[in-house]
Amino acid sequence: MSQPTAYPSLVASFTRLYRYEHLSAMVSWDQATMMPPKGNDARAAAQAELDVLMHATLTDPALAALLQQAEQEDLSQQERASLREMRREWQRANLLPASLVEAQALAGARCEHAWRSQRTANDWAGFLQNFREVVALSRQEARLLAEAQGCSPYDALMNKYEPGMQSADIDRIFGEVKQWLPGLIAQVMAKQGSETLLLPQGSFPVEQQRQLGLAVMQLLGFDFDAGRLDVSVHPFCGGVAEDVRITTRYREDDFMQSLMGIIHETGHARYEQGLPRDMLHLPVGRARSMGIHESQSLSFEMQLGRSPAFLSLIAPLLAQYLGAQPALSAENLARLYSRVHPGFIRVDADELCYPAHVILRYEIEKALMEGEIEAEDIPALWDEKMQAYLGVDTRGNYRQGCLQDIHWTDGSFGYFPSYTLGAMYAAQYFAAIRRDTPDLEQRIAAGDLAVVFDWLQQHIWSQASLHDTNTLVQRATGESLNPAYFHAHLQARYLG
Repeated sequence: MSQPTAYPSLVASFTRLYRYEHLSAMVSWDQATMMPPKGNDARAAAQAELDVLMHATLTDPALAALLQQAEQEDLSQQERASLREMRREWQRANLLPASLVEAQALAGARCEHAWRSQRTANDWAGFLQNFREVVALSRQEARLLAEAQGCSPYDALMNKYEPGMQSADIDRIFGEVKQWLPGLIAQVMAKQGSETLLLPQGSFPVEQQRQLGLAVMQLLGFDFDAGRLDVSVHPFCGGVAEDVRITTRYREDDFMQSLMGIIHETGHARYEQGLPRDMLHLPVGRARSMGIHESQSLSFEMQLGRSPAFLSLIAPLLAQYLGAQPALSAENLARLYSRVHPGFIRVDADELCYPAHVILRYEIEKALMEGEIEAEDIPALWDEKMQAYLGVDTRGNYRQGCLQDIHWTDGSFGYFPSYTLGAMYAAQYFAAIRRDTPDLEQRIAAGDLAVVFDWLQQHIWSQASLHDTNTLVQRATGESLNPAYFHAHLQARYLG
């Protein structure tokens, strides 16, 4: 066969798109970390303009012919995978009109910016004024995608984050978790009730916490020549693979959430920094899904970061930067970071309670996008489910209830299942690592973290989106997603 001509043209178009996405990621990071409040309207307009430009690049009529022609060309296996991912992005973009893309960008920017102060003020009524438009536009997107893809509106949205996963799968997986999770939480809380626990005595100055976080990031292999740490209202990992931006938030009376937040976001960052550099400019070179992305952050935070072995490794760093005290001993840190106590805030939740927060949000957003409830119904449903799943009363407490997360402000519906899917993938990875390395805990405690990072690099990071999610997990662990590993991990850590 002759040399391909269509595929190189596609590579050029998608490389241009990646450069636009680079700019978009950076202005979004700036908006969340550095931008003064009065810059929001202009930034929103600029971001919307950039979104329309990216949409126009993907919907260029010439791409349709190039994609069809490339299918007939003599391509390598990697190029075939690349073409598959190009087509997936192209199909999605061509189902959405530019006017909707622009309207969503503007509505999301307005809602997210106002949310920052409305959350602090416990102002659900004020939030609702912007949020209704976000919901209406997201439903419009969902309908367009669902009609073309032959699926439910919520499945169409979830496909953005978890390609190939359906809500029927999530219902089954989460339904099983709901059967055993409440009993396990109660059992662990009863067990821990008789344990001695020392609480750290602070204040813990922000600069000391920052220096501690930087030291732990270095231990975890973060490349500071290709990224940085900053502060935002809601911790996140942003930027691009060549320049990863992670954020945290600090409280001087409590260093624990900030430290684990940094470890969590460093997991996201290491994934980005570990992606194959020769494919970054193409869809096939990106992270496979948000569930796989979350599996990296939770491999770092939950599987590694909260393990007694790792906490014993970093205990001297805590003493160095925060001051020595009995509460910061390795043994007490292990008790602190495995303490189970149902609370209001998802990002501060312990490992056992966290899935309940995710299931609650999944059930609400699914009903919202399917038209079974309206935005006005969210607080009452939130209160009902928080009480049922965690025994926590959130009535009237919007700030610590349905206003606590940023995801819905810009219409990121379908995202929340990724968190618990990620926890399940992470547990499955570490079961595979332990099969290969039976003395894993001893090696971690001795500072040998390469055994973990090398496994992730080989099986996950370097693979990017060369394979669909199920194939990726099968190749890495020997089987498809099996939630039993997650259940076994929790039982071993908390009752073993």
